Amino acid sequence: MYPSGKRAAFDGALAGAMLTVALISCLYAGWRLAGLPFVPFDLFDWFSRVLPGPVIEKSIGAMVAFIRAFHLGPIYSVAKHMEQAMGIGIFFISGVIGGAILFPVIRALHGRKAYLAGLVLGAAAGGRALFISSSVGLTATVSPLARDLWIMGAYLLWGAAMGGVCRRLLPGREAAGVPIGQPEAEQGMAGQIDRRSFMVRLAGTAAAITVVGAVVGKLSALSYFSTSGRGGPGAVPWSEAHALPNAGARVQPAPGTRPEFTPLEKHYRIDIDTVPPTIDGRTWRLKTEGLVESPRYLTLDAIRRMKPMYQFITLACISNPVGGDLISTTRWTGTSLKDILPFLRIKPQATHLKITSADGFWEVVSLAQVRADERIMLTYAWDGLPLERKHGFPLRIYIPDLYGMKQPKWIETIEAMDHWEPGYWVVRGWDKVARMKATSVIDTVAVRAAYKNAQGKTLIPVGGIAHAGVRGISRVELKVDNGPWRQAELRTPISHTTWVIWRYDWAYAPGEHTFIVRCYDGNGAPQIETPEPPPPSGASGYFSETKNIQDPS
Repeated sequence: MYPSGKRAAFDGALAGAMLTVALISCLYAGWRLAGLPFVPFDLFDWFSRVLPGPVIEKSIGAMVAFIRAFHLGPIYSVAKHMEQAMGIGIFFISGVIGGAILFPVIRALHGRKAYLAGLVLGAAAGGRALFISSSVGLTATVSPLARDLWIMGAYLLWGAAMGGVCRRLLPGREAAGVPIGQPEAEQGMAGQIDRRSFMVRLAGTAAAITVVGAVVGKLSALSYFSTSGRGGPGAVPWSEAHALPNAGARVQPAPGTRPEFTPLEKHYRIDIDTVPPTIDGRTWRLKTEGLVESPRYLTLDAIRRMKPMYQFITLACISNPVGGDLISTTRWTGTSLKDILPFLRIKPQATHLKITSADGFWEVVSLAQVRADERIMLTYAWDGLPLERKHGFPLRIYIPDLYGMKQPKWIETIEAMDHWEPGYWVVRGWDKVARMKATSVIDTVAVRAAYKNAQGKTLIPVGGIAHAGVRGISRVELKVDNGPWRQAELRTPISHTTWVIWRYDWAYAPGEHTFIVRCYDGNGAPQIETPEPPPPSGASGYFSETKNIQDPS
């Protein structure tokens, strides 16, 4: 007898799981070794672009909440790993489902045309993968032909293997290798033993392929998470050779306050991609089109030869919760977009510029805004080094006072238009303006740094950061428990476009205490007290921290 439908589906799912794991490993090795597409990541990127905005919004919120609840590490890093893991998980589950469907089909055919059925499954899955990788895939750096051949070859091989395995698992006389004259009971026992040993061998083979693929991928010379153009041998970040403009500021950060200047390796990265686009700076061109006298192309070297400008900038993600780490400060180098306008030869009727990235992201900025604010710049370096791949190499834009969702990276095209249109995230329901909200955070209650003042009173430094875009910070206040609001000291900021370090030396009292902070922007407007989640306009509310403080001596 042939196995029941449930048993057949289970066997097919099990075979699909083992063969799909092996397929994932082979795709990974090909990606890291030769720049071939890694379909699991492409699959996730495709879902992130086609799912409705509210679904994406809730997914982002849930991911951030999960990371913070379990203290898994920096949001920007852990979230990206979670996205990659989800892509692999979706790919794996689809392979398991494919096996669960295929085996009952082969069972219904009594094992006939098993390989053909597997090839049909492989071709169908491969066709879907081809569509996804060709439309949104960023993992491949090979030619389209090589990409398509690799995907179809891998999927057809996977499908043929699935068909062969499912046929082999059928317990008929020929499939089980049982002699024709053997009694039926003995045939069943032999078939079960043979099936068990075959599954063990299959598992061992799949495990071996998986390990080899993973090792080859890890040891490959081509790293898809490397930086781009770090400045050549001996190049060092600007911050390692120069003092910050406010190095002599009187107010010193409370011990435990985050670094005032964010190291490049710790600068947050949030975007719509599991892996960043790979762009060859030697062949890259910035294309201008639309309402221009004629299409123009600017090389990266041409932009670098224009008058440079340097700005110390704090950038924040609109998805950053109150007190989150999706905010960083570094030194940006680029060229004012206002100075580039004459080279673009824009027609008089144009009113806006649509800026599009290599990954399909886009945003629209008004020409009036560009002409009025020379700080809007096309950026090609951070901290004195060419942009890293993950941070937007070769070119990204800076628009003052707006969250990162309005500021494309990996820029490829600037299109002059006579109208405004919503950008990538605005289409998906996020704020049209996305102006940074005033926020303040407690980074540290530095109990171990307690000291006695001239009067012999024990003081504990409390400190953190406050930020309100380019509007600056005029005042920060701290409240302990139900006490009054006390004004904190403000350290002179690095620039008018960076966050402010604040400090308050609190008179120690034993017990459990709740510390709450609030700020006022440079115009005197208070921080919003009402708690709101990040979507659609950025988080608001006061940051608080509760600590049980014993005698610090």
